[in-house]
Amino acid sequence: MTKNTIIINPLDNVAVALCDLKKGEMHEGVVLTEDITKGHKFTLRNVDAGENIIKYGSPIACATEDIPAGAHVHTHNVKTNLSENLEYTYNKVATPLKPIKGRKVNVYARKNGDVGIRNELWVIPTVGCVNGQAKLIVETFKKRYGTEGYDGVFTFTHPYGCSQLGDDHERTKLILQKMVKHPNAGGVLVLGLGCENNQMSAFKEGLGKVDNNRVKFLVCQETEDEIESGVALLKEIAEVIRNDKRTEKDISCLKVGLKCGGSDGLSGITANPLVGLFSDYIVAAGGTTVLSEVPEMFGAEQLLMNRAKDEATFDKVVKLINDFKDYFRRNGQTVYENPSPGNKAGGITTLEDKSLGCTQKSGSGPVEDVVFDDGFVTRKGLNLLNGPGNDMCAVTNIAAAGCHLVLFTTGRGTPFGGFVPTLKIATNSDLAKNKANWIDFNAGAVLDSDFDTQLEKLIDLIVETANGKPAKNELNETREIAIFKTGVTL
Repeated sequence: MTKNTIIINPLDNVAVALCDLKKGEMHEGVVLTEDITKGHKFTLRNVDAGENIIKYGSPIACATEDIPAGAHVHTHNVKTNLSENLEYTYNKVATPLKPIKGRKVNVYARKNGDVGIRNELWVIPTVGCVNGQAKLIVETFKKRYGTEGYDGVFTFTHPYGCSQLGDDHERTKLILQKMVKHPNAGGVLVLGLGCENNQMSAFKEGLGKVDNNRVKFLVCQETEDEIESGVALLKEIAEVIRNDKRTEKDISCLKVGLKCGGSDGLSGITANPLVGLFSDYIVAAGGTTVLSEVPEMFGAEQLLMNRAKDEATFDKVVKLINDFKDYFRRNGQTVYENPSPGNKAGGITTLEDKSLGCTQKSGSGPVEDVVFDDGFVTRKGLNLLNGPGNDMCAVTNIAAAGCHLVLFTTGRGTPFGGFVPTLKIATNSDLAKNKANWIDFNAGAVLDSDFDTQLEKLIDLIVETANGKPAKNELNETREIAIFKTGVTL
């Protein structure tokens, strides 16, 4: 029988509606005093003003007025408990997951020991001034030579690379350099203008050693016809990468990003816990997962800190959190300016509510490492990654850090996709049905099935995607990048 409500944790004093509920109905032993929309919360008993609202077994808010049993709990009658300055202590609860034997995947083995799940040909502009040329080069090449023998030709345009100062300039350069080295690209043409701040000579120096047969460079101001020159260089690269073949590897070779966007009241009940189970599965099999969206750790950060494998890693998590809070303060913004209007409409009330649901994507295993802006993910297991919650910036950061694909849970729906396969996992069946052209997997099915069954189906999908099955964002030709900007533009 389909459930109408759920109490997530025995300690909770609220339940969540799994469908629209009507005033006067009895659910979880209380009579509703008003209509409750799907994804929203109602009290299981009388709650006094100043008393904590408990969800996920933890406080998510405090009541601003007396709230009777069966009443709607949301922004109109509660407020956050969070304050800007917190003291953190390390109370280790990290327990390594029991090793398991994972599945096999068919991937492209790269010379540096990494693997790719795609064998694509990329054009990466160093500056936004040549976005149009990058598109023309790709379009001309595809018309002339097609894409047989590899997985497509793509460019990733952006508005940056010039007139940026300090950290912004360095971050733009670094993100693009990381993309050049991404293993999903069999080969890359780096396209510059010639007079931009992001000079090709400095870009190449920071890039380090590359395979000159697979990575080539073109400065538009230094050639008479940049389109023909670009097409000729792409043809040279294509002749090399079309010989690449998939080979069987353990699933432990994969690095999987964990992201949510357009969350709703079911995100922390269906999709995020399911992704958390997958994170535990692949980590137990020897693989790697990456959780980012630092502002959406606020309110749940102590739980992540306690899962740090050791005190040195705990210190890194504290730095991750405090540095991002400092970023908010430097710009005169409230640290807890979250959740979004869409989140609130979906039933998420406070940042604690959002964060406790969001961080469930990380599963239960220990935090092995924290990666900051200048690093790649190099350590197996669960990693935390610096970056904002913004969907496009976060997925770009996650992929640039080395992830082969991203699991993106959503309750409201989004067509967005990054420069790696971005699997959309719906929190509810209505979204999965209504936006089947966006959604890759329906985690809402756990409400009518069980987590174990749906986990096996999710693993099947991830294996198929690693083996070459296109994600919906790939089918829709939705491949975007966005570079996190914090500073001054000239």
